[in-house]
Amino acid sequence: MTIDFIIKIRDSITCTLQTSIFVMISPHFESKKQISCSLQLTNRSDDHVAFKVVKTTSPKKYCVRPNAGIILPRSTCDVIVTMQTQREAPPDIQCEDRFLVQGVVLDEGFTANDITQEMFAQESGNVVDERKLLVAHVSHHLNHPLRFSRSLRRATRAYAEDIQQERSSENLALISRLTEEKNAAIQQNNKLRQELVVQQL
Repeated sequence: MTIDFIIKIRDSITCTLQTSIFVMISPHFESKKQISCSLQLTNRSDDHVAFKVVKTTSPKKYCVRPNAGIILPRSTCDVIVTMQTQREAPPDIQCEDRFLVQGVVLDEGFTANDITQEMFAQESGNVVDERKLLVAHVSHHLNHPLRFSRSLRRATRAYAEDIQQERSSENLALISRLTEEKNAAIQQNNKLRQELVVQQL
């Protein structure tokens, strides 16, 4: 399945999928066999963009090549995700595995060898675009439309819950930061009033 990541400068990465809102490993899940799928990252901006694909869960279960690189302006990059051989299918074909794709705008002249972990650290003040991807296993017995639909609904529900939890955490952090700024402004205002009273005396 081809996944199109639109990387926009100073904006979030938007993920456009052909059929659903999560990553689907294709071909169908089979035990004792490696399975690969291709992600296509597209840079639609006029800037050089560095990307990194992070295995947020089960890092030994997957191989990502390349897991980092630079996408030239108006260019694409294919990333191959390979699930290592599994002895047996997960119960009910459910999967909680996730990936995180990060993107950051670079100055011209950087190479893939220049990419560092610090480039993707938001704490350093960098503008980092991120997109979480959820993996869904599809087994041969899910070829029936009704069974496949149930699998899609389960994966979609899990993805939506993850997004809602992330937004809730972001909102709490924003409220905390705004409260701190408000308190600091009140303290500064009180200090200025006291200085004004002292000057009038």
